[in-house]
Amino acid sequence: MMSTSKATLILFLIILCNFSVQVVSVVEDCGADENDGCTDKKKALPLKIIAILTILISSMIGVCLPLVSQSVPALSPERSLFVIVKAFAAGIILATGFMHVLPDSFDMLSSACLKENPWHKFPFTGFVAMLSAIVTLIIDSMATSVYSKKHSSGAVKPESGGELEELPVVVQAGGGHSHGHGHHHGGKLAVDGAQLLRYRVIAMVLELGIIVHSIVIGLSLGASNNTCSIKGLIAALCFHQMFEGMGLGGCILQAEYKFIKKAAMAFFFSVTTPFGIALGLALSSTYKENSPRSLITVGLLNASSAGLLIYMALVDLLAADFMGPKLQGSIKLQIKSYIAVLLGAGGMSLMAKWA
Repeated sequence: MMSTSKATLILFLIILCNFSVQVVSVVEDCGADENDGCTDKKKALPLKIIAILTILISSMIGVCLPLVSQSVPALSPERSLFVIVKAFAAGIILATGFMHVLPDSFDMLSSACLKENPWHKFPFTGFVAMLSAIVTLIIDSMATSVYSKKHSSGAVKPESGGELEELPVVVQAGGGHSHGHGHHHGGKLAVDGAQLLRYRVIAMVLELGIIVHSIVIGLSLGASNNTCSIKGLIAALCFHQMFEGMGLGGCILQAEYKFIKKAAMAFFFSVTTPFGIALGLALSSTYKENSPRSLITVGLLNASSAGLLIYMALVDLLAADFMGPKLQGSIKLQIKSYIAVLLGAGGMSLMAKWA
């Protein structure tokens, strides 16, 4: 079912790309690269190579940090500190959608390089972001529903081998034949199994959204020959990928996958931005940031990515945790988590000045 949800989201993004290619046929070419003192292809090349290495390392550190924190008792998912760190990371993902991806899409799709009709007559960014959020909701809901039915004969178990695997599987809502002790464990497993299922769906959908966004920002950096902007972007993207990776890593940890799945998800997150940079570097002779084709394609992809990230941050990360029993049972922990969200969102918003 997870592969079905991935295929559905990828199909949605392909439709967006095809739409942009069809529409661009009515748009004339806009100017070439700006000719200022900062544009230097030869000097930009070593900076891009440095960017690939540093962003790869930063991404690996960010996404792996929550995964290796299992050995630290204070950072286990059951502890309050993990909830606070996860709230901080959710704030980062929320700000990424609102402060980085969405404004970029607005700028691109309202560019003077695009014809007045239809790009300046209709708010495509808001429309595509809205559709993306709705599609994400559909995928999120249907994946959970179908995957639940698939496992209707037993609760979802952690693949990493945990306490839940040894418990008897009871998923019947009204199963009253067990004695008191057995009924308690069965209810606990059913609840935990449903929650574990949600964590897995969240981790998969969030990873897909972040991967699309990461490739787009990598492509833009790799295709740029502006040494002045590249220097600032490298530092900003290192922090951006590290903190975004922490948010994704926390979701992967809670999904309790086997080691191979955790490693695969961490690997794909880590290499997407460097891959995007390498792709932009290879296409730098033909790819122009301000050409209509590039503006439309990247603008639509950014809008779809923004809708997905905003939905995931608000609904599946923040709302799910703040309305959950752990935070609802402690006002003190809620306040700490609110502060963490504001710090994460504020820090990422500040970085919008450079990236």
